[in-house]
Amino acid sequence: MKIIYCGDVVGRSGRDVVLKNIKHIQEKYAPDVIVVNAENAAHGFGLTPCICRDFFAAGVDAITTGNHVYDQREIIPFLDDCKKIVRPLNFPEGNVGRGICEIETANGKKLLVVQVMGRAFMEALDCPVQALEKVLKNYILGANISAILVDIHAEATAEKLSFAYLFDGKVSIVAGTHTHIPTADARILPKKTAYITDVGMSGDYNSVLGFEPIASIRRLCKKFPSERLVPAKGEGTLYAIYVTTDDKSGLATHIEQIVLK
Repeated sequence: MKIIYCGDVVGRSGRDVVLKNIKHIQEKYAPDVIVVNAENAAHGFGLTPCICRDFFAAGVDAITTGNHVYDQREIIPFLDDCKKIVRPLNFPEGNVGRGICEIETANGKKLLVVQVMGRAFMEALDCPVQALEKVLKNYILGANISAILVDIHAEATAEKLSFAYLFDGKVSIVAGTHTHIPTADARILPKKTAYITDVGMSGDYNSVLGFEPIASIRRLCKKFPSERLVPAKGEGTLYAIYVTTDDKSGLATHIEQIVLK
């Protein structure tokens, strides 16, 4: 299976660079599935139904989110209606939305997309390990599911790495998001799970994590926590990973980082 996963889309610059490059990605990599993290797509905070529809119309198969999933109130009813949007699995039971989705390709392959949120330096949540273990009781790689992509939306690199080694050989991909800084450690772990600590963002890199630097500088120097972050408006850069998996085992055979203007 050929899988593309695009990192956190930040603001219009991020949306534009992803939408501009979808056709190129399809032509060059011929992916079975394209998944995009869009939790910062709506002016840097959350996403809207209109943004989701634009991505789906362009060829995106599923959307993941993160801690900003509920920031735009209009998305909340849409999360229950649309089965192709994933919010963190370890949110409190009964929350709007779902933590997993299955994507079936034209040739009958199935990808399970799961997202969990880390707990180090983040909000108090249920255990991401126990949440994923519960889901995996229903899936066997290479049998009833072709591949499993797990997004761990977390701050701490050690937490992401520990999580990845724990599930090495049990899922196809563990991809980190949230910090918006692409890491240089894309690799296949010993038991054949593809891994990267952070995919990176899709947005304007002449910025502070996709946002105009001035508010961050004032927070740094003067402690103005109430000043709102505004997405940077320059040219965006798309960061993504391309992963291939073995059809029999569901485990990874290749991972590479993609960078596109």
